[in-house]
Amino acid sequence: MLCDIDFLQTPELVIEIAAKGLKMLWKTDVSDCPCSVSRLSNRLKAAEYNVAHGLVDIENTEPETFGKGGFKDPGELLEWLKNNRPTEDIVLTHGDYCLPNIFAKGNRISSFIDLGKAGPADRWQDIAIAIRSLDHNFDGRYFSGEPIFDFKPQMFLDALGVEMNEEKYRYYYLLDELF
Repeated sequence: MLCDIDFLQTPELVIEIAAKGLKMLWKTDVSDCPCSVSRLSNRLKAAEYNVAHGLVDIENTEPETFGKGGFKDPGELLEWLKNNRPTEDIVLTHGDYCLPNIFAKGNRISSFIDLGKAGPADRWQDIAIAIRSLDHNFDGRYFSGEPIFDFKPQMFLDALGVEMNEEKYRYYYLLDELF
């Protein structure tokens, strides 16, 4: 897994492999793909279900998402998401593109796991989750608590050849908080 400590000790390689994985997915033609689970309209319906049934684990979200300076509750976040939908740039997405779901051998991807939300969706759905995963893994929270590497999102965006889109980054980051 790319979150293995041996990989994390080579941060430039982890960033490069993660970027290669997304580029590989994005090359897949999804124009005739019947799968729509990852499309924004369906993700919002699933988020609405989670909110309505009390399935959002607020304790497992980023500290700034809810409370002071954030949304008062998952319902308010859901309404914000519904009212601020970005235009989708459709590619094949993994659906949960985080380091534990990416396997590599050497400097190449060997496989992906946890593809239950894979399908056509906006590329920023995966970019936002990948940036969060890279940040959390490099800040050391899953190992010693000591930072491993001073990760900056621009490093990953540079490897992808993508310009930052703050609006979409924030939107898809917040959407994931309801799952």
